[in-house]
Amino acid sequence: MNFGNNPSLAKRRWLYAAVAAVAGLGGAGLAWWKFSPKPVDEEAMAALWQLSFDTPADGPLTLQRLRGRPLLINFWATWCPPCIEELPLLDVFYKENAAKGWQVLGLAVDKMLPVRDFLAKHPLSFPVALAGMEGVGLSKSLGNLSGGLPFTVVLGADGVVRDRKIGKVSSADLASWRELQ
Repeated sequence: MNFGNNPSLAKRRWLYAAVAAVAGLGGAGLAWWKFSPKPVDEEAMAALWQLSFDTPADGPLTLQRLRGRPLLINFWATWCPPCIEELPLLDVFYKENAAKGWQVLGLAVDKMLPVRDFLAKHPLSFPVALAGMEGVGLSKSLGNLSGGLPFTVVLGADGVVRDRKIGKVSSADLASWRELQ
């Protein structure tokens, strides 16, 4: 039996291909919508600068202390593989750009002991503070509706959000953010 010459079978194949293409585009659109940052809650931005977080080594860190210079805030956790993979890249960014005014803050959505243990084995040059599970709510108020990690927020020297990214940062992301000041 030769199915290649069967017009009915050929139409079904085209129909299946069209349905698959529409489903694929719909899925891609849904994923883009779900993982693209949403608008920032203005009340959350005002409250952000009033927050204070415990640190693994240096006592509390108030965000007000970081205001006035460009700031990259990275939400991460010790149990998050993409978070751990991007930390060395963020550390290099910080080392290369601190003299140009850039600040980096790692906000761990984690507990103190795992973060201390991690930093003992993998020290970072930039400050790390503990947001705990409240960090998920904070990241959501900054546009990360899925609460996924890692999540990065870039603030200009004026304190305004310049960019955000859900997922692991790349060298290209950091290069474009470096220009935002």
